[in-house]
Amino acid sequence: MENVKPQERLWNANYWKVMVANFTMAFSGYLLTPLLPLYLSEQFGATKDTIGLVLAGYIVAALLVRPFSGYLADSFPRKKVLLIALLLNAVIFGGYLVAGSLLLFFIVRTLHGGPFGASSVANSTVAIDVLPSSRRTEGIGYYGLSNNLGTAIAPTVGVYVYTQTHSFQLLFILALVVALIGFAVDATITLPERQLMQDKKKLSLDRFFLVRGWLVGLNVVVFGFCYGVLSNYLAIYSKETLGITTGTGTYFAILSGGLMLSRIQGGRALREGKIVHNAAEGILVSTIGYLLFATVHHPIGYYGSALLIGLGNGHMWPSMQNMIVDLAQHNERGTANSTILTGWDLGLGLGILLGGIVAEHVGYAAAFIGVAAIHIVGVALFFAVTRGNFERNRLR
Repeated sequence: MENVKPQERLWNANYWKVMVANFTMAFSGYLLTPLLPLYLSEQFGATKDTIGLVLAGYIVAALLVRPFSGYLADSFPRKKVLLIALLLNAVIFGGYLVAGSLLLFFIVRTLHGGPFGASSVANSTVAIDVLPSSRRTEGIGYYGLSNNLGTAIAPTVGVYVYTQTHSFQLLFILALVVALIGFAVDATITLPERQLMQDKKKLSLDRFFLVRGWLVGLNVVVFGFCYGVLSNYLAIYSKETLGITTGTGTYFAILSGGLMLSRIQGGRALREGKIVHNAAEGILVSTIGYLLFATVHHPIGYYGSALLIGLGNGHMWPSMQNMIVDLAQHNERGTANSTILTGWDLGLGLGILLGGIVAEHVGYAAAFIGVAAIHIVGVALFFAVTRGNFERNRLR
């Protein structure tokens, strides 16, 4: 057995704790996601347009808060920032229990996006802090597994609990309890001493956005856009074009399986520092998946695309995150994380907004061909510009 020094252990206690907290954040959030439209319809008689507006507030709030979250995580004691965000994220689940009108629910849901966005930035930044430098690239890759597990398991659990109890109140309480568990676990983390960002009074763009990482961020916007269209309009496209009415859950289960498999399989490449190679491999595999989805109107193409997109995104995301972290100073890790997460949120939001508009005019089949073409543009951007810019400006 290899003799590894204690400080070089990947799976240290603090790393396990941020993994657990990341899982609880994903689980508590996605426990409700597939059922909130039903809740708004049954409880308040909300129309489809109104439901979309109410739920969009969460994404907008998260998008607006993320850049400031990175600044706070770099400028103030990171553990305090994390715990405040996690506590607010948990407590607001209780707000759903007392939101007795559609307007009040909209306010609570929109406010919830803020601490969720801040928690995800702060927790992922703390994960980097507790990783030994020699295992950081590999550790970031595995960190995403906890999110994948949460997003894969939670919707199934949520639907099962609801079908057995028909109680949305129980789901809100369960989400609250799980989120509080994540807060309690992270409260026991011990963080190393670090240098805080200097010149707090001098605010500028680079306090909220990692300027050196703008190309990586732009690439993430493009890939997030494609995934936003896919994830939001998959069910409608499947029904109208393929006649598949009950396969959406299976599709996302296969996609999540691909994500988890890629994190495990790609761990070695990340451990060896092949982050650019891993990113390139991931985006190419994802491109094949989107092309398969858009052009092969058959269950084989449909489910095969889920596996390929999952495998591709599972390679791409941790590599892109490592790339942007390697472009940042040690006291800019929060800003780096907020930049890439903001890019992903922006892409998702644009995909949800523009995907529906385009589909309304040209149909879902044509819209997804356009998505595949846009993904190819993202690949071209990566190989032509982003990759070279990263190699010239990386700090590690």
